[in-house]
Amino acid sequence: FNNRICCVGAGYVGGPTMAVIAKNCPHVTVTVLDLNQQRIDAWNSDSLPIYEPGLQEVVEEVRGKNLFFSTDISKHIRECDVIFVSVNTPTKTKGLGAGRAADLTFWELAARSIAQHSVSHKIIVEKSTVPVRTASQLSSVLDANTQGNASFTVLSNPEFLAEGTAMRDLAVPDRVLIGGPRTELGSECVNVLADIYANWIPRERIVTTDVWSAELSKLMANAFLAQRISSINSLSALCEVTNSDITEISRAVDTDLELGKGFLKASPGFGGSCFQKDILNLVYLCESMGLEKEADYWNAVVQMNDTQKSRFSKQVVSSLFNTLDRKRIAIYGFAFKAHTGDTRESPAIDICKYLLGENATVAIYDPKVSEEQIHLDLPGSSKRIVFCTDPYEAASNAHAVLIITEWPEFGSLDWERIYKSMTQPAHLFDGRNVIDHQALKAIGFAVKCIGRTF
Repeated sequence: FNNRICCVGAGYVGGPTMAVIAKNCPHVTVTVLDLNQQRIDAWNSDSLPIYEPGLQEVVEEVRGKNLFFSTDISKHIRECDVIFVSVNTPTKTKGLGAGRAADLTFWELAARSIAQHSVSHKIIVEKSTVPVRTASQLSSVLDANTQGNASFTVLSNPEFLAEGTAMRDLAVPDRVLIGGPRTELGSECVNVLADIYANWIPRERIVTTDVWSAELSKLMANAFLAQRISSINSLSALCEVTNSDITEISRAVDTDLELGKGFLKASPGFGGSCFQKDILNLVYLCESMGLEKEADYWNAVVQMNDTQKSRFSKQVVSSLFNTLDRKRIAIYGFAFKAHTGDTRESPAIDICKYLLGENATVAIYDPKVSEEQIHLDLPGSSKRIVFCTDPYEAASNAHAVLIITEWPEFGSLDWERIYKSMTQPAHLFDGRNVIDHQALKAIGFAVKCIGRTF
């Protein structure tokens, strides 16, 4: 290992991961690669292309020392012994497996580029979330295009990052999983990668296994987490018709050590780049293996998520006298979760589309999502989308406020001021159960929330 690492892909995983490696391995030169010059320029500026708490500080600490960002892919592939691949693997939109299978177009392009420019043995680290056996497919592309003395060992090193806490997850992970071929060379390559992580992570947290088990472990981790969210959301509907309190149920279940903690808060639905994509990937895998019942089981998790978003949207319409025509609806939060600017698969997108379909005007405020991104996610409705720079502007003359993302600042707003600025009767729909509902009722709001009644 020549102490040179590069990563193909400068996105939500590649950028933060390489920044943390560079910080903890000052003896290693780390380069993040991408074909998008604008994205690389952003990484080299004071305005990074993604928002993640703590990321700016780490990048500024090591950038220009042993962390670099470049579009010169051929040069760094030739120079580096360890190459991480962290490119987008979205769900296919057409062709075989459309709507379920992962689209590995960018993966294949990356593999061909690596094969083209390699002149020695390379350790290829599969960092993106990919279907089981992608490593073997990647190996076949690499081997078929090998030139000269080049050779490759492909490892699986799935990321277990949560946006909003990614820097903490990288600094103090629950575990680092590395899957490699069960060969002598494969074991040597696994040890090289494990040694890199061991610069700051205890050895007992570095788990090694075979490649396919590592790939499937990532899919299952996301599937289980999404399953918990859909489970609690399904109970929220039952709570609303039985006068139970979903927050109390979540608290009670969360104390059960056998069930484990987390992901038990009712919401308008899960979002992000991984959960839905990975479950649909799992569904497709089961179907392709003839496991129809198993495929139906996991597909129900996604269907429940869609049902929750639809149920929340319909509740808004029915509460506002079954019409949203020429009504202004304030949307508080557009990112799929707090502490990130990522809107991929955000429940806010489907909810806003539903409201726009009812001829409403949506006034959207999110502290980290740009106006450009909102219009990209909601194409064709620009005349009825108002981008707001503060929550008070969004609520002005609105018939209702919808809390979609659990930004902490929403709990400390001047709600009396908001109420007075709204069209009466003023409605508040709390999709995250993050505010004092009794206090808002006392102000005069008509309050609706998920899994609770008043």
